[in-house]
Amino acid sequence: MAKKKAKMGDNVIALNKKARFEYHIDETFEAGLALAGWEVKSMRAGKAQLTDTYILVKNGEAWLLGSHITPLNTASTHVVADPTRTRKLLLHRKEIAKIFSRTQDKGHTCVPLKLYWKKNLIKCELALVTGKKQHDKRATEKERDWNRQKARIMRENK
Repeated sequence: MAKKKAKMGDNVIALNKKARFEYHIDETFEAGLALAGWEVKSMRAGKAQLTDTYILVKNGEAWLLGSHITPLNTASTHVVADPTRTRKLLLHRKEIAKIFSRTQDKGHTCVPLKLYWKKNLIKCELALVTGKKQHDKRATEKERDWNRQKARIMRENK
């Protein structure tokens, strides 16, 4: 039996595009999520958002705050679904300690970058980040525009 390989874009549920624009990414981690059944069904339908989401480390546990998972009408008929509830992140104790110590430094924080499928599990990519200044954001935007223009010129020359 031949197995189908999933394309890279097929397994991404939600992206936090704003995070890459607002922050310098220092280090990334992969964490599991403790979810309810209706949340998994909603994520299969692509009903998750990571805008204005952040990570809080409290009492040796990491929590995902501010993420929005829209409940499906068919999946959550018998459960009172809270779309913005706090969800627990599943990380190793050393990773939680590292994130906690780095977020205590001034100017550092931890934000989620994306939610994605890894086989049949939902994973969250986290990043330890520092905030960008206004001139850094302008440079990022200028570089993105230049890369877009370069690609356009290459297409025209072919």
